[in-house]
Amino acid sequence: MAAAAGGGRRPWVVDVEKTLGEADVSVEVSRWQRHSIYRVPACIKDLKPKAYRPQVVSLGPFHHGDPELLPMEEHKRRALRHLLRRANKPLEEFTGAVEEVLDQLQSAYLDLGAEWRAEGDGRERFLEMMIVDGCFLLEVMRATSLDGKNSTADYAPNDPIFSHHGVLYMVPYIRRDMLMLENQLPLLLLEKLVAVETSKPPANADAINRMVLRFLSSSPRLPPSAGATLGLHALDVHRRNMLYGHYQNKQRWSDVPETDIIRSAVELYEAGIRFKKSNSESLHDIRFRHGVLSMPVVTVDDSTEYMFLNMMAFERLHVGAGNDVTAYVFFMDNIIDSAKDVALLSSKGIIQNAVGSDKAVAKLFNSISKDVVLEPESALDAVHREVNAYCRKPWNMWRANLIHTYFRSPWAFMSLAAAVFLLVMTVMQTVYTVLPYYQGQSNDSSPAAPAPM
Repeated sequence: MAAAAGGGRRPWVVDVEKTLGEADVSVEVSRWQRHSIYRVPACIKDLKPKAYRPQVVSLGPFHHGDPELLPMEEHKRRALRHLLRRANKPLEEFTGAVEEVLDQLQSAYLDLGAEWRAEGDGRERFLEMMIVDGCFLLEVMRATSLDGKNSTADYAPNDPIFSHHGVLYMVPYIRRDMLMLENQLPLLLLEKLVAVETSKPPANADAINRMVLRFLSSSPRLPPSAGATLGLHALDVHRRNMLYGHYQNKQRWSDVPETDIIRSAVELYEAGIRFKKSNSESLHDIRFRHGVLSMPVVTVDDSTEYMFLNMMAFERLHVGAGNDVTAYVFFMDNIIDSAKDVALLSSKGIIQNAVGSDKAVAKLFNSISKDVVLEPESALDAVHREVNAYCRKPWNMWRANLIHTYFRSPWAFMSLAAAVFLLVMTVMQTVYTVLPYYQGQSNDSSPAAPAPM
């Protein structure tokens, strides 16, 4: 107050006025579109903290220096030395190439600490971490590739990470850590490192994308439209690989009235809906036609929960990413209420259970869909409406009850056939018994013939 009364300007007023230029829309758009790697907020993380925290290796700045991850740092340094010796290139070449895009790499991390941004030591520490982590990731991915024996043959046969034993027992944990949103490296970094190592840039962005997918997925099927641009990071590329293709035609969805939440798989089956595997593994390939609900195959293993949770967090934090994985998880939660629903979907080949009990799979989908946020008028909403509209038609219910009651087993069908046969025979016997009586009555009531003259 004294400063204002004396004619001076309040410091906080001066600070706000200095930053008025940052309120420009174009400035804000440019600022936010650079980010692609985020810290998961507590409101999301508190539901399942372990799902967002790496277990064996840190990639990037957010978990760098965590005490439980420090043992892997020496293996990172070894990987860097092996790559440099094999490439026969000085480290300074790699450093120069990465330094050219250092600002872009730093901008990829939202809320990057000042200790990584400070001129001098901060930037140098960030540059060192990017090169060490990037080279380690390249070496791990190559150790598991089909030609891994040729590209990583310079490691000892008893190496704890890069030997056959390490690939079998340690790499699965590294692969799972690569799916953590807070534990990502920009693929731009890998592109620069590969360009220096091979003395030429990759033929196209798809080469880097597919290298990551071969490591993360046994069947990388990245469509050309998505592979034409370099992915943001490993989690982004893996998510895009699960979402190729398009949903079924939207034009007739508006004609379907909005209804309540979809029923469980067993209830849908009892209402006459059949389940079938989709022709592709894309989460977009969920279709309902003529009483058949086709769905992609999903393998449920130890990493499935972590993968879906981190993809859902990415969709929630990255503007423009879409809501497709979140919608799929919500859809699966709706049709899975119990172990019986999982057993039904497993029998149709839609769920491949690698975690054990059907109850565990049901619990997984029911737990990861808590507090999800869905976009209005999502594609799967229309599938919900069509399925429920089909279930409400009386003829479909009657036909389903008939099929499930009498055609579920050969014995039930034989009983129905025998009952129908007996009913027909009884009707025929009744007809043959009553018919002569009516014929006699007809003859008695007929007029007598006139007597002859």
